[in-house]
Amino acid sequence: MFLIWLAANLVVTTMLTGTLFVPGIDYVTAVIVIIAGTIIGTIVLTLIGNIGTRTGLATMAITRGAFGPKGSYLPVAANVVILMGWSWVQAMLAGISVNFVVAQTTGFSNPILFSVLRQALVVGLAILGHEGIEKAEPWFALLILLVMAYVFVIAFNGHSPSEYAAIQADPSLEFTSVLALDIVISTAISWTVLSGDLNRLAKSQKSGIIGSGLGYIASTVLAMVLGLTAYSYILLDGADAAPFDPTVLAAEFGWALAIVIFLSVMATNTMVVYGMVNSVVGAQRRTQLKFLPVALVLGIVSILGSTWLALLDQYTDFLTMIGAFFVPVFAILIVDYYIIKRRTYTRDIVSDAGGIYSYTRGVNWAAVAVWIVGAFVSYLLTYAFPSPMGATIPSFVASFLLYLGLSWRSRQQFAEVASGHLSKSSE
Repeated sequence: MFLIWLAANLVVTTMLTGTLFVPGIDYVTAVIVIIAGTIIGTIVLTLIGNIGTRTGLATMAITRGAFGPKGSYLPVAANVVILMGWSWVQAMLAGISVNFVVAQTTGFSNPILFSVLRQALVVGLAILGHEGIEKAEPWFALLILLVMAYVFVIAFNGHSPSEYAAIQADPSLEFTSVLALDIVISTAISWTVLSGDLNRLAKSQKSGIIGSGLGYIASTVLAMVLGLTAYSYILLDGADAAPFDPTVLAAEFGWALAIVIFLSVMATNTMVVYGMVNSVVGAQRRTQLKFLPVALVLGIVSILGSTWLALLDQYTDFLTMIGAFFVPVFAILIVDYYIIKRRTYTRDIVSDAGGIYSYTRGVNWAAVAVWIVGAFVSYLLTYAFPSPMGATIPSFVASFLLYLGLSWRSRQQFAEVASGHLSKSSE
């Protein structure tokens, strides 16, 4: 579990997120924010992942308990769209990075070709399912860590730690440490959509929580600090550099960084495609969709989408959409499972009709309403009235408290239900 999660977020998007912080805030503050925000976000990630371990259900199957079997179609659809977007963005960033280094070396340039080849390899690995991921991810993690160590050595040989620490914030950029914290927490939220999918096969709750928690913290901190340090290295050299541009880093660190980006996207997008397939297969039971054909269809879409390079210009809006869609969902799930349902989901959760989770014709309108309000709060605090605290924490708190208030009366009816592992019921 540790190695799977370690490889998961050693990825180009997390690395490039680290380039957003300096010189908006100083280097030392950025490192502290990365560590603190990652730990806060990991709490949500491991709580949702632990539901997967306890029930044997993937993340989107878990939403049936709070939203109802039909109401869960909403977060499932949002999850597939967002994971598909992630797979495109990361494949394109990897393709651009590898293409840049290849063009510098050989003169051949075709970023779309490299993006497509990268995603085709990912789909092939994802088709192997969880077993293939378990075998491949540790090797990806080891190789990525070795190359990352090489980049860190170059960076700190070129400039001493004191030089990095001396980088001061630029107030004119109007970027605060609280906003940086919001970005780091949002990164964890974006990964929580896969926490149930991966942790459901953990051997125990302890191994799932410790393995995923430490793996995610280690990978995120390493990747973001690598991006932060590599970008700061370029600034200390006096060069002009744009944040969130993989070619800037590839130009400075060459093949070493290109290899990190290539392998990291291989590791991450495999899990992303796997998560999309699980979401669709587990959405409902009547049609009994099979893993392989769904994986092939979604895999082809992900390969075709990786040619849409213009999407990279909308990356910030994409991150905002992830926060708006899923911060409320995870607040609702935590309240529903740990407080309202008293840490128990019964076998009714895998039924498409009837049972204690049927609510009103298969939809829990309280959860749907809270989700809409939470998403509205997120967009409001992002665009209409930008919050000095960012949008993630206020949206989570508002959704948590609102759903708790609306659902508290129903808590008593779930006091005497038997718990159990539900994976065999979901197959």
